[in-house]
Amino acid sequence: MTVLLLVEDDAVLRGGLKELFMREGYRVIEAGSVREAREKLDDTVQGIVMDVGLPDGDGIALCREWRARGEMRPILFLTAKDEEFDVVRGLDSGGNDYVTKPFRMQELLSRVRVLLRSGAPKNALTRDGFTVDETRMQITKDGAALPLTLTEYKILLMLLESRGVVPREKLLEALWDDGGKFIDDNTLSVHMSRLREKVGTDRVRTVRGVGYQWRDM
Repeated sequence: MTVLLLVEDDAVLRGGLKELFMREGYRVIEAGSVREAREKLDDTVQGIVMDVGLPDGDGIALCREWRARGEMRPILFLTAKDEEFDVVRGLDSGGNDYVTKPFRMQELLSRVRVLLRSGAPKNALTRDGFTVDETRMQITKDGAALPLTLTEYKILLMLLESRGVVPREKLLEALWDDGGKFIDDNTLSVHMSRLREKVGTDRVRTVRGVGYQWRDM
């Protein structure tokens, strides 16, 4: 049986999440604070679902502490904010994914399933100064972490992995949210525009009527 460490200080929410995970066949170890999380992270735990704001500390700081001592088990953050700064802080600390409150329960379950499947360490992809760390869901440029949203990360990963043109349809299919959130063609264009601002406008070539292609400089 898969064991999750659930770190959430809101007792009502924690109880609801525990019931949800147990119905899906998980065993849940509960913690309501940073102190309890440290005490209850044992060898049986296979994945961690953790709130960012805790009464005696910060979930992001705790994640950074665990990663610094070699902890590699996947961590999903629960956060009340969706500002890019908070997302980047969370992923930069070593978090693997995040879900913003209020969230849909099925979306959370889907994210947890994906997280557990991808929990094994992966080799980093390096291309023309850009390095992908899929375990941490982070991409660096010349050693500096890029401030990417989760959607931008997924787009850039697909572009870096491909040596040819990535069709728009393939990008849209990959970006279809497991919780049912649809990303349409216009929204993809907006994400692509913002991504270009972060990686360099000449890096991503538009192939009209087909899709996009990464350009090594």
